[in-house]
Amino acid sequence: MKLTKMSHACVRLEKDGRTLVLDPGGFSEEDAALGADAILVTHEHPDHFDELRLRAAMENNPAAEIWTLKAVADKISSAFPGRVHTVGHGDTFTAAGFDVQVHGELHAVIHPDIPRITNVGYLVDGGKVFHPGDALTVPDHPVETLMLPVMAPWSKISEVIDYVRELGPQRAYDIHDAYLTDIARPIYDHQIGGLAGAEHLRLAPGSSADL
Repeated sequence: MKLTKMSHACVRLEKDGRTLVLDPGGFSEEDAALGADAILVTHEHPDHFDELRLRAAMENNPAAEIWTLKAVADKISSAFPGRVHTVGHGDTFTAAGFDVQVHGELHAVIHPDIPRITNVGYLVDGGKVFHPGDALTVPDHPVETLMLPVMAPWSKISEVIDYVRELGPQRAYDIHDAYLTDIARPIYDHQIGGLAGAEHLRLAPGSSADL
């Protein structure tokens, strides 16, 4: 499996000539979802869900499909009848040849005064990759590669470190990093790498790794 990190929370997975894209939001490249055979969206916030990017990908590939939660599906399903699938915690499905399990229900708390929305994470190919969206969800299955939300308005670094410790992946790649300046990255790399108990890695947007 080939993992390509796009900007912020978007990643592309490629296997057997097919491509799965997760969270091509407004902070990712305009073409982040183009060429996708399947797209997964964790929740409705604009840095994870961008309707124009999804429409472009679906029009580019008439066989492409989307799996997402109801709040997102309601916004785009009418434009692509039969190609947008609503999922929730506990569901399993196959998308572009990847086996996917859905874990989680709610977005992390941003502030008690802000109502929580739905958020789901996607466990791909039996734990090969886990993308939690905007939550610190721990699936009931071992994880090899965690896509780690490294910085967000709803988290602090101690929570990020403890999340990696609790989940116990073999490796963690940073995502949700558009908020993190280059001058601060070494601090996060040092603290997460030294304390989290898993190999901590970072890919520049557009860079890839083989899993």
